[in-house]
Amino acid sequence: MLLSQMEKRQHCLICKLNLEESLAHRLEALGMTEHSKLEVVNRKGKGTLIIKLRGSQYALGEDITKNIEVEKI
Repeated sequence: MLLSQMEKRQHCLICKLNLEESLAHRLEALGMTEHSKLEVVNRKGKGTLIIKLRGSQYALGEDITKNIEVEKI
């Protein structure tokens, strides 16, 4: 399933980042790596998500969330 399909308050594990290499490296530097656990804190608009990852919150647009494969836990 894609991160963009997750609902508010759901938790998931990151399976794969299907992103441009430079963007993938930036997210990995923030701790968003395969098998990382995250929580969807809120949904804003069409596809923007507020996520909690390793104690920090980030806003990710639909162009990013639709390219991250996750497993719901």
